[in-house]
Amino acid sequence: MTDPQTDFLGETGAAYGVFAESIEEHGTVPNLRRLFEAAKQADIPVIVSPHYYYPHDHRWAFAAPGEIMMHNLGMFERKDPLSVEGFEGSGADWLPEFKDLIEDGRTVVCSPHKIAGPQTNDTMFQLRKTGATQVILAGMAANFCVESHLRDFVEHGLEVIVVRDATAGSKIPEGDAYAAALLNFRWLANALWSTDDTVAALERAS
Repeated sequence: MTDPQTDFLGETGAAYGVFAESIEEHGTVPNLRRLFEAAKQADIPVIVSPHYYYPHDHRWAFAAPGEIMMHNLGMFERKDPLSVEGFEGSGADWLPEFKDLIEDGRTVVCSPHKIAGPQTNDTMFQLRKTGATQVILAGMAANFCVESHLRDFVEHGLEVIVVRDATAGSKIPEGDAYAAALLNFRWLANALWSTDDTVAALERAS
């Protein structure tokens, strides 16, 4: 799961406005909840790759438009890597609908990725330590972190299923980012399933 956090998915989140239509259209929040529950029931590892920014991240010498947007909106802000002061209920916090499932003592929460892909955190390390050869991928945002994680996973030889209605994309003047991501998912993912398909498969496996 990438970025199951309030700043993307919650109505009070910093970026919710540009994602709200897609989130509602695909039922992203309830679908992510169903995936969490089904994975727990099937007793397969659940790994969260989150997004956090600390004060030192705002001293970067350059940034791409997506990074600039997140920094300007104050997305995923935390005061310090070793402190959770102000974290509870913030935009960086887990969406309340998922907190009980993420904070159950079983979920692996990785160090933060900084732009979009897992190259800057320990997600790949955690996957290797589980012995994973297959990944079910979902979360936010479709054309950004989900697609970036997908690309890295397949380059590392993992078989990846993307859950198409457990993600969402922004809608901006240039177009629908979810639709753009879906095209790339078709080319890169080993399978593109709905939440219903995925939950059914996990139920059969449990």
